[in-house]
Amino acid sequence: MTALDARLSAEIDARRDDLIRLTRDLIRIPTLNPPGNHYRTICDFLDTRLSNAGFRTEQIRAAGTPGDSENHPRWNIVARRDGAAAGDCVHFNSHTDVVAVGEGWTTDPFGAECDGDRIYGRGSCDMKGGLATSIVAAEAFLAVCPEFHGAIEISGTADEETGGYGGVAYLAEQGRFDPDRVQHVIIPEPLNKDRICLGHRGVWWAEIETRGRIAHGSMPFLGDSAIRHMGAVLEEIETYLYPLLATKRTDMPVVPPGARQSTMNINAIHGGEPEQAPGFTGFPAACVADRCTITIDRRFLIEEDLRQVKTEIATMLERIASRRPGFAYEIRDLWEVTPTMTGKDAPVVRTVAAAIERVLARAPDYVVSPGTYDQKHIDRIGRLKNCIAYGPGILDLAHQPDEWIGVQDMVDSAKVMALTLADLLAPGP
Repeated sequence: MTALDARLSAEIDARRDDLIRLTRDLIRIPTLNPPGNHYRTICDFLDTRLSNAGFRTEQIRAAGTPGDSENHPRWNIVARRDGAAAGDCVHFNSHTDVVAVGEGWTTDPFGAECDGDRIYGRGSCDMKGGLATSIVAAEAFLAVCPEFHGAIEISGTADEETGGYGGVAYLAEQGRFDPDRVQHVIIPEPLNKDRICLGHRGVWWAEIETRGRIAHGSMPFLGDSAIRHMGAVLEEIETYLYPLLATKRTDMPVVPPGARQSTMNINAIHGGEPEQAPGFTGFPAACVADRCTITIDRRFLIEEDLRQVKTEIATMLERIASRRPGFAYEIRDLWEVTPTMTGKDAPVVRTVAAAIERVLARAPDYVVSPGTYDQKHIDRIGRLKNCIAYGPGILDLAHQPDEWIGVQDMVDSAKVMALTLADLLAPGP
């Protein structure tokens, strides 16, 4: 380590307790999405923290984006600290939303319980620990290098868990990630402190609807069950599509290894009579289902073409129609994102890799995420390629009960981030 590295490392160590407090404070704000609770609350909290650190802050509502409403407005915060001279801008982007709690917790999901090296809570690793880490890293760098060149930005954005359209996508559309304005982006997603995530697989969400004819349930032969038709679709998925997807492999370093093939998840299925409101004590009506819908979540590889991905589903459905009387269907696109992968020779990759080697005394692993994250919008809308995910936390814990983040992992990642800032922004001797 250089003398500057040592000073930055010591500054991070001195802020360990503050890093713990900040992480716990963030976890205690229950920013559940859906529906998008307490976005303004967490933006106000971050506004106070970053303003006190000398950042110029701006809160931005993504009005009119999916999910935005008066009850659940999509609020984001962008904070900027300009240096003493011109230079590059390094932007740390973290999403503030967390997924549903789910069952199986042995701790309070929003209690931020600290047990030894672990802080528990929904969003602890995905990704409020990463957000806190980037803030403390930036503050430590500013304390050691107040005359830095360029600019540091920190953003807390909405809706990553539901596509990011009320967060990073909206900011990218406003030019916030224009390469003339921002040169390096680090997203502190939980990919492990010794890994650099270069990108992600592609995704296509769609609905498949089968149609039938309603009739009295005591005389189903007078109707045509859409649910039975969907059963034929599910059988074809099991016997044809899943084996086909298992043959599609990638050279992308996707983690975990099981995601190095194409995959598809059936996210939801709905058919027949709709569920009644809570508290309804009656019985269902005797009807044959005339509609049945599944939602599919298809993850595809950089070697695949999206048109072919869609054609595989259409061909499968046409094959069913050719042999099943009365089979009628519709496919509805929901949203899609092509795969993205930053090159290992990109400036932010090389700089973070060098910092990892100095802090952890080992070379980083280079990985690709199985699911998309907000890099997709920075790349596709912002046209900024120099973007990676790097942050503390274990990816497998995301969305799980008893989710946790390791304190030492955050400290080590904060040192990597601070050294990265020094390499990119600190003035020369």
